[in-house]
Amino acid sequence: MPTLDDLKAKNAAWSRAKTAVDPDFFTRLERQQSPEYLWIGCSDSRVPANEIVGLDPGELFVHRNVANLAPPQDANYLSVLQFAVDVLKVKHVMVVGHYGCGGVAASVDGVRRGLVDHWLHPIREVYEAHRTELEALPAGRQRTDRLCELNVERQVRNVAADIFVQDAWARGQQLSVHGWVYSLHNGRITDLGVTIDGPEGYAALVARDA
Repeated sequence: MPTLDDLKAKNAAWSRAKTAVDPDFFTRLERQQSPEYLWIGCSDSRVPANEIVGLDPGELFVHRNVANLAPPQDANYLSVLQFAVDVLKVKHVMVVGHYGCGGVAASVDGVRRGLVDHWLHPIREVYEAHRTELEALPAGRQRTDRLCELNVERQVRNVAADIFVQDAWARGQQLSVHGWVYSLHNGRITDLGVTIDGPEGYAALVARDA
């Protein structure tokens, strides 16, 4: 297992490699960040946001939490969203779940774990809303992977419903919200096809689900 000294040595090597290819890399980063993307993903250590989509530091604004939730009562998430939309003027918000998500599985396995059970409650609500569909699937990985997808779709809707996003659209700001799922098995992203890019798209989604 790497020690802290190993990690610091890796950092020094990484820094040297970056400047060898691009001597001005860190100078540009120091001046400003100008990402066009906000990634709302899971805290799982196997899902490294920048690496998955091949972007350098400064190109992807990232918010991560257990099971990639976008709860409207969470000040941490809301602060990130507002900064990304109002200050950085990102053009795309990607809610990115992943198959095999331990948080999603833990939300419905009946085991009590403490505080995290409260955090995962929105996923249990998603399960209840789609119980018929989910329980028609075999118990286990197939069912929880579908719940991962449904959770992403719900969080996309949460992001699109937020006043920061609604206000951005009202003032004509270009902004789209997307739902993706990452596969630990092959490293590929699946686009769930639930993109919302304006108030009309959001209204259509709400009407569809009514």
